[in-house]
Amino acid sequence: MPSPLINSEIPIGRFAPSPTGELHLGSLTTALASYCHIKSLGGRWLLRMEDTDTQRCKPEFSQQILRDLDNLGLHHDGEVIYQSQRQAIYDDYLHDKLADTAYACECSRKDLAGFNVYPRFCLGKGLTWIGHKIRVQLPDRDVTFLDNLQGWQSVNPQQTLGDVVLKRADGIINYFLAVSVDDGLQGVTHIMRGLDILPLTTAQIALMDMLDLPAVRSWHHLPLVQNAYGQKLSKQNLAQPIDTGSVQKCQALIQHGLGLLKQPPVEMDTPERMLVQAVVQWDETPLKGQAVLGRTG
Repeated sequence: MPSPLINSEIPIGRFAPSPTGELHLGSLTTALASYCHIKSLGGRWLLRMEDTDTQRCKPEFSQQILRDLDNLGLHHDGEVIYQSQRQAIYDDYLHDKLADTAYACECSRKDLAGFNVYPRFCLGKGLTWIGHKIRVQLPDRDVTFLDNLQGWQSVNPQQTLGDVVLKRADGIINYFLAVSVDDGLQGVTHIMRGLDILPLTTAQIALMDMLDLPAVRSWHHLPLVQNAYGQKLSKQNLAQPIDTGSVQKCQALIQHGLGLLKQPPVEMDTPERMLVQAVVQWDETPLKGQAVLGRTG
């Protein structure tokens, strides 16, 4: 099992798309914000493909995301990490660090109809971990942290999320475990991601502590880009993929994304030079306390 990295003096951020489709305007704004923010601090910007769900994630989407980011001048530091290649690492942490708080569950969705939080039907059954989903008992206490955009947060993860699934019955590692392990092992100090993930953050904080991994120092949950119906812009809502097929299209995308992020305009130039100016001008103040960046479509 890899040893956790010691938190570096250099700020480390990351962009972690799930390659279930191509980048859209919502994911572009997250990439721009996380890049400009961490680079404004003199930090490193890592890229991680959250592709544990091999049924929905496709290599062609990963490759298109890499091309789009490169065309936009959003060049990552270090090697790209693919979660689909790290199954053994997640399993090691699950069996070593969570053996006393995790348990197997055989409940179906039908069994849990009407329950907002898992009622612990399988806790104490002693089911084998092979062939069953694996849940973890999150702490039954308030977890408090400062979100630099949304303010102080204090949530009891057991009361809001319950015993979350870390590994599915088919062996696929779920988001909670993979993101906690990777953020810890990569030494991520600053996280900039969408507001829709905010309700899951206390679970990640608790899990990283249970896994003996370094804590994330700074959290930022961005307001969301919505479609014309007021829904989060997403692949599930058929968000239009971005087109980075020419320098002019990339310039327009960067300007649009920065405008949604309420940043000052930059001079039209190569994408790389536009980003240099955007980094210098980066100011998160207009984003504080906001839930929506804007609507499109």
